[in-house]
Amino acid sequence: MAERRVSRWYFGGLASCGAACCTHPLDLLKVHLQTQQEVKMRMMGMAMHVIRNDGFLALYNGLSASLCRQMTYSLTRFGIYETARDRLGQGSQGPPPFYQKVLLGAVGGFTGGLVGTPADMVNVRMQNDMKQPPSQRRNYSHALDGMYRVLREEGLKKLFSGATMASSRGALVTVGQLSCYDQAKQLVLSTGLLSDNIFTHFLASFIAGGCATFLCQPLDVLKTRLMNSQGEYRGVTHCAMETAKLGPLAFYKGFIPAAIRLIPHTILTFVFLEQLRKYFGIKVST
Repeated sequence: MAERRVSRWYFGGLASCGAACCTHPLDLLKVHLQTQQEVKMRMMGMAMHVIRNDGFLALYNGLSASLCRQMTYSLTRFGIYETARDRLGQGSQGPPPFYQKVLLGAVGGFTGGLVGTPADMVNVRMQNDMKQPPSQRRNYSHALDGMYRVLREEGLKKLFSGATMASSRGALVTVGQLSCYDQAKQLVLSTGLLSDNIFTHFLASFIAGGCATFLCQPLDVLKTRLMNSQGEYRGVTHCAMETAKLGPLAFYKGFIPAAIRLIPHTILTFVFLEQLRKYFGIKVST
């Protein structure tokens, strides 16, 4: 009887943390571009501006919050999706159909987005803090300090500011990443041209990263603006209307850096995940 290895429930969080360490500077630049009130700088100009004013290590501002977010948001969505997918696939003739993967991705991503909202908001604030005048900076020491201060100074409601948007985005990006990755990998393997190796993982995750970027960019812009606001938006609808006044392309502000960040992040996440599964996964009989 043949054996294969399946992921442990926490591998998704670990793989996402590894990817976040590599792509955090791109995430920081994306936040800076999205919070401009008008288009002033492009990606390279913003990168040089940050390095010139605050030093190279400023590109890693908010890394602790980013890792905290991955260990809440990504761990939850991967755990829900992979556990449910594996259960649905037990005793059947093959993997679940694509529509079931989409539903699982949406549920897992929505739940993960809700759980990860506090760390996500602190992440955005820490990344954007250096753009503020010294008198307006929040100066959080790290992610836990940021969440504690928001809870103490602004209340529990503010800690979950933008939760609807973050959860909706989480659902879309998880459908784009996890559901599309599984389907792309399944289709590639079904051709018989490639085996289950790192090149297949790279190709499938590249496709998944493109799908995720296309699906979630408008919501990502609104989420970033809501989380970084100081009360100027009354809610999601008001934020969308104010953003629309800047023109339709305002919803895709930072699209290129978002794609440049999300596609490599997706590739790294799944390459790390597949290696964790291969060497440390649970052995099951097939």
